[in-house]
Amino acid sequence: MAKKSLEVLTETMFYVLMAFQRQEMCGVDIVQFIGERTKKRVSIGPGTLYTILAKFEEEKLIEEPAVDGRKRTYRITEKGRELYAEEVARLRACIADAEAERSL
Repeated sequence: MAKKSLEVLTETMFYVLMAFQRQEMCGVDIVQFIGERTKKRVSIGPGTLYTILAKFEEEKLIEEPAVDGRKRTYRITEKGRELYAEEVARLRACIADAEAERSL
């Protein structure tokens, strides 16, 4: 059976979508958000970031409302919010399974 595109997000993809939950952001803002949120446990380079952003745009998870010179600003779409919520639910289920197994 073929795997659906973006069925499970990588850790960096998850944090990129998380970055958009409160506001629009440019690439520099996203990198800073991820570093602060994870206390630098997760870092993301420009190549990885812009590959993820391109994939998210292609999948209509984010859109680009503004370009100011070389600075591009992105925002999450409703489809992106839905995917993020699904991933949060999936991760919560994984944690619940791990906790249940631990208590056996």
